[in-house]
Amino acid sequence: MARIEPDSVMGHPASLIDGEKVVQEFRPDRATYWRAHLVMAVILGVVAGLVLLWLANPYPVVGPVGAVMAIAARAAFVQSEAMAEVWRLTDRRLLGPAGRILPLPQLQAARPFLGAVQVVSTTGDKHLIKYQADPPSVSARLMSAAGRKGTWHG
Repeated sequence: MARIEPDSVMGHPASLIDGEKVVQEFRPDRATYWRAHLVMAVILGVVAGLVLLWLANPYPVVGPVGAVMAIAARAAFVQSEAMAEVWRLTDRRLLGPAGRILPLPQLQAARPFLGAVQVVSTTGDKHLIKYQADPPSVSARLMSAAGRKGTWHG
């Protein structure tokens, strides 16, 4: 597995404890990332155009064009950070970016949420494993590792 380097935003990933082994890594999928931003651009473009029509603006096409340009710029700017968010499943814990640690016995639920997986702990903490190509399989894998069946135990 590739070595995970710290970055200026996320900091250092959590260290493994003695005898702990990484079972699987969940890395963001680039195609899912761009697809999510395309959907966001289309929705916001339609909303922007409708608002400008409602306001009787003589150039309502500016709304969708501006929305698409803004979302594209944001996606390009934030891509390196989003692609650096790697989650690691070990034989004992789920380790996330910025030093997030969730012991497997505390993993209460994992469910697909759009292109992500929402992870909920027994203490109510919620995390998103974003931009996964196959959220249902990631969810099932996490629940299996925690010794639970299904994807949602609420």
